[in-house]
Amino acid sequence: MNPYLDITIRSVCVYFFMIIALRVFGKKQLSQLNTADVILILLISNSVQNAMVGNNTSLYGGIVAALALFIINFAFKKVMAKSDFIKKIVQNTPEILIHNGKIEFDTISKLGISNDELQEAMREHGVEYYKDVKLAMFEIDGSISIISGAENLRQTHHKRRIHKTLGNVNN
Repeated sequence: MNPYLDITIRSVCVYFFMIIALRVFGKKQLSQLNTADVILILLISNSVQNAMVGNNTSLYGGIVAALALFIINFAFKKVMAKSDFIKKIVQNTPEILIHNGKIEFDTISKLGISNDELQEAMREHGVEYYKDVKLAMFEIDGSISIISGAENLRQTHHKRRIHKTLGNVNN
């Protein structure tokens, strides 16, 4: 077999394995990385490198693997945009965390969102009490968006921050 075709096939297989693994382990892990998660990502990238390129450590082998990943990612996003079935398999759906001031404890528990995380998101949206939240959603990208019931509070979108164990990156 052509060594570059072999690299392409291996790269596509690793890509789909990673899609499945990320789907199984959930979106919360992607939106809030702690030190252990960063280390895991670095180790995974190193471990799958050999699975993609095999013994070929040449510049061309690396370029072929990267090109295969870019192409399959582009094509997969196009397929997801056109197929609700594939999108449903790969992506989660938004989840309601709070509705009209009532906390959805089962959903919060299922997603592993702590009370502190929910309160932090509310504070960042300028909302102090649960009863003031008209709707809080856990979005497909792992962020929490909140719509308040008060007319004087504006609607905002909270992007979950890097875990506190990483410290302040902007120092």
